[in-house]
Order: sequence, then structure tokens, then C-alpha cells
Amino acid sequence: MSVTAKVDRPGVAARRPVRRRRRWLSWTLVALLALWALVRVLGLETGSFPTQLMTLTPYAAGAALLLTLVLAARRAWPVAAASLLVCVLLGAVVLPRALPAPGGSAGVPLRVLTVNLFGRGDAATVAGLVRRHDVDVLSVLELTPGAVERLDAAGLRELLPYRVLQPEYGATGSGLYAAHPLTELTGLFTPIGHNMPAATLSLPRGGSVQVVAVHPNPPLGRMTAEWYASLAALPPASPDHIRVLAGDFNASLDHRALRDLLGRGYLDAAAEAGKGLVPTWPNGRRLPPLITIDHVLADRRVGVAGVEVYDVPGTDHRAVFADLRLPAGKS
Repeated sequence: MSVTAKVDRPGVAARRPVRRRRRWLSWTLVALLALWALVRVLGLETGSFPTQLMTLTPYAAGAALLLTLVLAARRAWPVAAASLLVCVLLGAVVLPRALPAPGGSAGVPLRVLTVNLFGRGDAATVAGLVRRHDVDVLSVLELTPGAVERLDAAGLRELLPYRVLQPEYGATGSGLYAAHPLTELTGLFTPIGHNMPAATLSLPRGGSVQVVAVHPNPPLGRMTAEWYASLAALPPASPDHIRVLAGDFNASLDHRALRDLLGRGYLDAAAEAGKGLVPTWPNGRRLPPLITIDHVLADRRVGVAGVEVYDVPGTDHRAVFADLRLPAGKS
């Protein structure tokens, strides 16, 4: 009677630890992305770092897709299936903002431009965008007294003669400029963070629109609670008025706080136009813009004919132009 011992082929035993490490790494990556997806879908982010991390959710969705393809190519089917599930979850919350909604071209035009000047954004570029798009109302953030002078010197006084301005040195100042009469709104809400002027824009064919220049502090460190409170304090949509909120929200659509605001009766113009993944910050640095934190939010009854995002030299924010359509009889 003879006994034959099983002997591994040369190199097989040596490869086993490598395979185990790959499996461990693959499952770890999938688990981390699954946690990210869970936090995003359920809106569980809390604290400064997780809140900031949520702005990178589109990149997490891309990473999940890449990981799924790599795992499938290696025929690691169980972990590839788990990765695919995570990819689907993240894709479900990210992809819709890249798909334009049907319709939106009917109604009375309202052309809105918003830009965070960072105190030194190029005034001629801003005036050129106003002129090119025949802008009705401009929301300007981080508006300093010097910036007011430069904008007027660039022609904004003639283009948008009506204004409700609260300029200040530093990041606090904000303002609204318009082609039609503006009446300052007081008591609409309590601004938390920077100046956030609100005004009623009287339209040339009758009716009006309420506009707010939005700029909360960013969710950094101890300011995170204030950021949540600031977004929660913004006025909800009203059945009696059309409202538009335009500015630097320091928030993306992957933040629960901004989605809660949308749930109070607003739509994001860029997402409606299929431009919701176009990043707006930080611009003009070594890295290209990464995240989308500048928005034009409008009453859900408003249509969106188009949205464009533009570079403005001198500021780290990109300008957002929204071509809105007001519902008949509601303006």
C-alpha cells in the first residue's frame, strides 16, 4: 500500500498570501465605499470632516465603478457583486443631476447670475457676463466696498442700476444688483453667517420675484453647527411668491442640509439643466475645481431653460448663470 502526498506546484504556495491580501484589500475598499453610500443615502453625516467629505460623493461613485470593473476583470465575483451594489447606490444619487429634466423653456424669462468675488474677482468679466446674458438679477458674495467701485467702473451701474448692497471688508459683504426695481426685504429670515440681503424684484410686465443672496459660513470646525443653522434658517418656498436663492451655499447636493432646503419647495437649477456635476470651487489654483457649492435654487414651479458655469479671474469660485422661466400668473 502506497500513500501519495499532495505537493503544491512551485510558486502556488507563495501566491496564496498575495491573493489573501488582495481579497482583504478588496473587501475593505468595498466596505468603506458601502459605508460612504449608507451615510450619503440616509443623510447621516455629522461633524466637520464627514460633512466636508460628502462633497466628494461623485468621486466616490466613480471609484466604486472603477473598483467594480477591476474586480470583474479579476473574476473576483463575490466582492465584485458587492462593489456593483455600492456603485448602483452611489450612482442613483449622483447621476440624476447630470441628466436634464424635460421641458422648462416655457414661461416668463428671469436670468440670474451669481458669483462669489472673493473680494477681488475681475469686475470686467462679471460685467461682460451680465451684458452677454442680459441678466435680470445678479447675486454677489464676498462683496467689498472696493469691489462695488470696480463693478461700477466696469459698467455695472448702467447695466444693473438697481441694487440692495451690504458690502463689507473681508468675506462678510454681499449684494443684489438688478435691471429692474428692487425693494429690500427685511424680516424674511434671520441671516446666520455672512450678510444675506433679500429683495423683491419688480418685473417689467407686472408681478415680482423675491431674491436672496445666500452665503453661510463653511462647515469648518466649530462653524459646522452654524452652517447647519444657517441653511435651516433660509426661507421656504411660498405659495404666494416666487423665490430664488442664489449664491455660495458652501454646500453640495450630497449634503443633507441642502437637500432638506430643497425639500422645502425648491429645485436646483443646475441639476434640472443636467449641469449639477459641474464643479464651481476651488478655481484658479493648481488643482482644477473639484466640488459644486455655488447654486441657484428656485421655486419648484419655475422652469429651467439652461445653466452655464463660467471662470472669473481673481476669485476661487466660478460664476453660475441660470436662465429661468417663471410660471404664468405666479410672478
